[in-house]
Amino acid sequence: MKHNLRIYLLLCVCMAATAAAQTGRSAYDFLEIPTSSHVYGLGGANIALIADDVTLAEQNPALVGPEIDKQAAFSYMHYLGSANFAGVRYGMSAGEHGAWTAGIRYLNYGEISGYDHTGSFTGSFSPQDVVFEGTYSHDITDRLRGGISMKMVYSNYEQYSAFAMAADLGISYYDDDHDFSFGLTLKNMGGQLKKFEDTYDHLPFDVQLGVMKGLGSSPFSLGITAWHLTKWRLPYYEHKGEYGDEEVNVKSNFGRNLFRHLIFALQYVPTERLYIDLAYNYKTRTDMSTYQRNFLSGFSAGIGFRTRTFSVGAAYAQPHKSASTILLNVGLNIGELL
Repeated sequence: MKHNLRIYLLLCVCMAATAAAQTGRSAYDFLEIPTSSHVYGLGGANIALIADDVTLAEQNPALVGPEIDKQAAFSYMHYLGSANFAGVRYGMSAGEHGAWTAGIRYLNYGEISGYDHTGSFTGSFSPQDVVFEGTYSHDITDRLRGGISMKMVYSNYEQYSAFAMAADLGISYYDDDHDFSFGLTLKNMGGQLKKFEDTYDHLPFDVQLGVMKGLGSSPFSLGITAWHLTKWRLPYYEHKGEYGDEEVNVKSNFGRNLFRHLIFALQYVPTERLYIDLAYNYKTRTDMSTYQRNFLSGFSAGIGFRTRTFSVGAAYAQPHKSASTILLNVGLNIGELL
């Protein structure tokens, strides 16, 4: 049964973190999957985005403030294979300079067939992860804000379960006069309190930096996010040949490592009610650097529209030639309805 556990844990990690096992990270890489369609369209990670969006708390706890008072959001993603993720989050102001949010994420990886060490079928099961989150942020100055998020993570894979706690710390700087923002986060600090079986798994602790800058008076802005900064070398595997005659090369040099740390994003905001995103994530593209990659691997796009009382957003990416991912958001400004 231990052999069976290793197999489906690997499957879960690969589906949830887009082949993150290649970097040797952790069993909790699903924490990197965003619930914000705006962020997903910007490459999957962005800690400097300034928007009235309660779902940004998961990226950087300092990105939410009193402006998200009585705001609720629902997220749904159809991920690789038969995986389906959903989330809900609610935020309120805490005085004139603070805010808090609470949310839950549910990740279901679809039905998987189980086998024991003899190859006998043991039945089907659905691996699941649940994340409970709480965030508090506070204005430090007119341009600088700090925040903290606490997460409780419960995982259930057939007869095995685990529980972990983590925290995010973040700051956000925004200069409205020059349309410039900067973010810094320390993500997923913590560890397992209950292990799956014999050993404790690490959480994907990460340090991230990000900037967004408007291009003069135009409706365009550029963003760069640097992630996985706790480890410089991020090698990946390149497969050549057909299934029966395959050659595997390890790719790791200065240029490749540098660009696997960077996400490049372009945002178009013609009005306050509409945005369009386009991004390129080199790490996602190289994680799928096999005969199963296509031209769109690494690219993502998103669009969103808002009114005074509600908002909708959608983002699309195709990291694998046989599997597209779609993330949908619906937001509701409850304060405007009361």
